[in-house]
Amino acid sequence: MRLLLMSDTHLPKRAKRLPEQLLAEVPRADVVLHAGDWVDTATLDLLESRARRLIGVYGNNDGAELRARLPEVAYARLEGLRFGVVHETGGARGRERRCAAGFPDLDVLVFGHSHIPWDTTTEDGRLRLLNPGSPTDRRRQPHCTYMTVEVRAGHVAAVELHQLPPRR
Repeated sequence: MRLLLMSDTHLPKRAKRLPEQLLAEVPRADVVLHAGDWVDTATLDLLESRARRLIGVYGNNDGAELRARLPEVAYARLEGLRFGVVHETGGARGRERRCAAGFPDLDVLVFGHSHIPWDTTTEDGRLRLLNPGSPTDRRRQPHCTYMTVEVRAGHVAAVELHQLPPRR
């Protein structure tokens, strides 16, 4: 199973549209996961129309219309793994411990908010934490990013962080 992870698209505030490289990945993914801060409903509509399956949550910059259509936290079982999606997990310091306590029944937690890519596991190796960064607003990062994840036989087989070319 191929997953496409994105977060913090902030359209049209940070960019006019999603990058073509990212859009090309949507139909290749079995599931698209978006960890919030869409900002506009047009991006939600676009991904709903192009994705085989979309799992998304709202973020702190998302208004009433997006909050009416999306949950704060989403859960799904994908290829035998228990996934959660949430926008914000708090500061980097202590994140693994905090998330392990807050999401004890998950195998993988996808999150956003910081625009900083993240791939770690908790000390006991039970919970994998993934933040794809942002495909439209790199902030202090060298590149805009998104992630793809391969899930096979009940485990995460591969995680790839994709760097996007600079916007023109």
